[in-house]
Amino acid sequence: MQMAPQQGMPGITVFNTNQERNQGKKAQKDNIVAAKAVSDIIRTTLGPRSMLKMILDAQGGIVLTNDGNAILREIDVSHPAAKSMIELSRSQDENVGDGTTSVIILAGEMLHVAEPFLEKNMHPTVICRGFTRALEDAVNFIDEISFPIDVNNDEQMLNIISSCIGTKFTSRFGSLMSDLALKAVRCVMVKPKTGQTEIDIKKYAKIEKIPGGSIDDCKVLDGVMFSKDVVAPGRMRRSIKNPRILLLDCPLEYKKGENQTNVELMKEEDWATLLKMEEDWIQARCEDILKFKPDLVITEKGLSDLAMHYLSKANVSAIRRLRKTDNNRIARASGATIVHRTEEIRDSDIGTKAGLFEVKKIGDEFFSFVVDCEEPKACSIILRGASKDVLNEVERNLQDAMGVTRNVALDPRLLPGGGAVEMAVSRGLSEKADSIKGVEQWPYRAVGAALEVIPRTLAENCGANVIRVLTKLRAKHAGGDFMDTCTWGIDGNKGVVANIKELGVWEPYAVKVQTIKTAVESATMLLRIDDIVSGLSKKGPARQRKAGTEVEGDGSNVDSEAQLQ
Repeated sequence: MQMAPQQGMPGITVFNTNQERNQGKKAQKDNIVAAKAVSDIIRTTLGPRSMLKMILDAQGGIVLTNDGNAILREIDVSHPAAKSMIELSRSQDENVGDGTTSVIILAGEMLHVAEPFLEKNMHPTVICRGFTRALEDAVNFIDEISFPIDVNNDEQMLNIISSCIGTKFTSRFGSLMSDLALKAVRCVMVKPKTGQTEIDIKKYAKIEKIPGGSIDDCKVLDGVMFSKDVVAPGRMRRSIKNPRILLLDCPLEYKKGENQTNVELMKEEDWATLLKMEEDWIQARCEDILKFKPDLVITEKGLSDLAMHYLSKANVSAIRRLRKTDNNRIARASGATIVHRTEEIRDSDIGTKAGLFEVKKIGDEFFSFVVDCEEPKACSIILRGASKDVLNEVERNLQDAMGVTRNVALDPRLLPGGGAVEMAVSRGLSEKADSIKGVEQWPYRAVGAALEVIPRTLAENCGANVIRVLTKLRAKHAGGDFMDTCTWGIDGNKGVVANIKELGVWEPYAVKVQTIKTAVESATMLLRIDDIVSGLSKKGPARQRKAGTEVEGDGSNVDSEAQLQ
């Protein structure tokens, strides 16, 4: 970049000549085009009649899915605005677990409706102000439409989960995924006497995928399962009823030196003494354990042959090198406490809430089960299916279903689905726009128009006549009281206007509000960018290499993107 020369002064170069820079309207337009391109990729994956995307990932594996986040996660983009859009999908998935496709489509449309205002030289700050004001009023309209639900009513809960994952691959298997999600979330739900209900599905609801068998064999265990066998299969019990479980995160083998250890022995007997000391140390550790009469000892670290001998002699089964996460889940399911040193074991640390420990062989692998637990606050979900691709898609769908169940359990409010909320909010914003003075009125009204993209896309994906269906839907919402007409939306299977209340298609309040907030806030953020400076271009070093000169230096001239490819 060169600064304009003043009279009698030469031009000054400020930026590296290899850098690329876009300013003003060009930067804003580029951002809008990039965001629109990302939203167009996954537009066809919205609704029950959605299409699937097949993506070849970096490892050469195939991803076959219609989950917005899973698709965008595998796509490699270079434009910074497109990267920002992909981050939206990831944050939506982490926060509420659903609505990953809707948020991208909506954010892309918000930027699309802002483009005419930029062309008319309206300042981006004015557009952002109109968008933010519209967002506040949209959330107020959604609060009016929402209604509470009883989370203990199984039928209502299953209806909500089924309607939320009705767009997914697993919808063809009936209510199976909904049942699994509801059981898993209820299992890990902890209600403290004071404070908020805690539902940690990432830590305590582990999904175990085992290829083979039928989808109908999927189930939620009232306990946990992990891919380990006992240390000495022939000498240790593989099935124990009402086991006393001891969990350790210390090794049951002699400690090795951190680095190279040198020992100087003067007499031959010292070598025998050294070995004896090791054996005595292991024996002491095993005696500490056996005082409390456990039936099963599980450690995250190693377990030596000598320790195995002492434990099997006392008829105690042992499992070694278990993952930390699995150990935490066993502790929560069986009521045990993870102990750090064998000298510190107390009777209260032993887990007694498990009804059965057994090892089963499924396919070619052995799996250990700690099941039939009293009030297990952790669980394993076993998924069976014909192939890995099917299992991966079922897992993604189940994660979404559990996310929806968690949201409803934490905030038990519902909204009508099928684009009904978007149309109702669009009507509310267009009516209120007349009362807003100044140029802010136009961006405010544009947010209402942008929200219509959800019902429009649902109709498009059904192969319906979009103009006729949307005209009918607008007429339904325009004629009558706001609260009476707010349940009219699109039937995603048939592509016709329908009363969503009669169809029983509902969405959690948390997902819908998060989707609209994220979309509007990201659109305002991207609109306020008026300068994009990209780093070192690939052309510079490449050109020098072609000329036959080797580029050397302190590493500051390395193109990191080229290195990753």
